[in-house]
Amino acid sequence: MDLSPIWLTLKLATITTSLLFLVGLPLAWWLSTGRAFFKTIIEGLITMPLVLPPSVLGFYLLLAFSPQHGLGKWLHDAFDIQFVFSFKGLVLASFIYSMPFMVGPIKSALQQLPASLGQASYTLGKSRWETFKSVLVPNIKPSLITAAVLTFAHTLGEFGVVLMIGGNIPNVTRVASIAVYDSVEQMDYASANNYSLILFAITFGMVMSVFVFNKYQAKSPLE
Repeated sequence: MDLSPIWLTLKLATITTSLLFLVGLPLAWWLSTGRAFFKTIIEGLITMPLVLPPSVLGFYLLLAFSPQHGLGKWLHDAFDIQFVFSFKGLVLASFIYSMPFMVGPIKSALQQLPASLGQASYTLGKSRWETFKSVLVPNIKPSLITAAVLTFAHTLGEFGVVLMIGGNIPNVTRVASIAVYDSVEQMDYASANNYSLILFAITFGMVMSVFVFNKYQAKSPLE
């Protein structure tokens, strides 16, 4: 059994989750403050991957970053960067497609925090950034972990969007979900079952770890 698709998938999920955590945390904080209409538009765009068919998103990414025209041509000519049919393209597609799984839980958790937490910090002379970093973030730790695990698990199962922009290149863009599809196409059900079982085991283990952690956090000290 060729395990390279599994390792490539884990690599993709790790990079995507790390990048989304760095970007999604401040973005969720920004979206959770105020009610400006343009924030609603941005939040709507971030949420679109939840309802948009993955093949549609992948198709437009393929058009946008094609080295033959548009933005993709400019990136290729000016910086020699090509997203289409490359691992960088998988990261870009996964970043966009999994963003709601990172931003959504964090934003909801921040909005549920009592306003008095931030106000008390401001009265003590703390800046908005210091309040966010030292007061708000420590109080949403379970949501941070949930968001990271959901993002990682969701990236493990991506198929349509990564196939559209990355294709099926061994050791480059052939992730586990595509390997499952290939195996079924070739009627190699044993390999398809092996890949599927590995993905199922990893995803189930991660999801269960979140449930156990959140249940432990929810227990009172007297229990």
